[in-house]
Amino acid sequence: MLIPATVLTGFLGSGKTTLLKRVLSESHGMKIAIIENEFGEENIDNDILVADTNEHIVQMSNGCVCCTIREDLRTTLQDLAEKKRKGELDFERVVIETTGLADPGPVAQTFFMDDEIAESFLLDSVLTLVDAKHAAQTLNDRQEARRQIGFADQIFISKSDLVSQEELDALQHRLKHMNPRAPQQTVHFGEVPISKVFDLRGFNLNTTLEIDPDFLNDGGHDHHHHHGEHCDHPSHQHDHHGDHDHVPGQGHGHHHHHDDDVKSFVFKADRPLDPAKLEDFLGAIVNIYGPRMLRYKGVLHMKGTDRKVIFQGVHQLMGSDLGQAWEPQEKRMSKMVFIGIDLPRDIFLQGLQQCVS
Repeated sequence: MLIPATVLTGFLGSGKTTLLKRVLSESHGMKIAIIENEFGEENIDNDILVADTNEHIVQMSNGCVCCTIREDLRTTLQDLAEKKRKGELDFERVVIETTGLADPGPVAQTFFMDDEIAESFLLDSVLTLVDAKHAAQTLNDRQEARRQIGFADQIFISKSDLVSQEELDALQHRLKHMNPRAPQQTVHFGEVPISKVFDLRGFNLNTTLEIDPDFLNDGGHDHHHHHGEHCDHPSHQHDHHGDHDHVPGQGHGHHHHHDDDVKSFVFKADRPLDPAKLEDFLGAIVNIYGPRMLRYKGVLHMKGTDRKVIFQGVHQLMGSDLGQAWEPQEKRMSKMVFIGIDLPRDIFLQGLQQCVS
């Protein structure tokens, strides 16, 4: 059995530690190994740890395990897997808490690129915590925060009680543009039911493409283009005067967010795709734009097979698989979503259009 791993990311103060404490102390009977690669003041310390923290791995009073990353993630994971095999440690799953500034990309890639890690662990999902109060400013100022949104399989919004409903709506709208794949949920004090945290299978090659249906239906909000290139939505105003009291919704409807560099777009086609052309095209764009491609996924209608073809990728790493057969009454079509940093949407869409047979 592979050990499922969950990556928890989010900016400082977004509530990651609160969420972790909750996960660790809730009586779900699970044995969880937590890998922390930051030991700030805010970490899970004295109250639940049994041993002192200069050890590499410490057992906790409720049977969970806590590790600090002193070397790289790979070494820590191998270390854990080996101790589990030898019966020295007992745990069923791993949660990796990344530093507030970390890009989850390399963490996710570790699970794909490294054969030894892939033999022991299965990456389940990337969870991103967003602090509603400071999100607009953080997203404006920090690309790492925008990347964390683009990578997410699930977004938890904390501290929503500290902002107005308009500000929360604006934030959710903005996040959906950056990542229409990830469901958003507001949480109070990091209180999240375990079922929303584990076994989300965000990296599974399954035959459903979870994209917010509103996003799919309106072609990614093209109808907002008449607002001009610059978006003056309140959740966007760059503010250099230290004055954070933006008036939400000053007579503006929802706008798209032109100035976020992390964006998503969807490609759809009714006619089947030509496998050789598609492979060439995807190979070429991954080669050029891979570092800027955060997450991408598709369920494809391919020439020459009656089964769905599922593909997904992280940066330059791409995998595909045959899924279940198309149902007789089901409309056969291809749908792909790409989430990345300043990706040339037109080049992607035109290139994919040319792969239609």
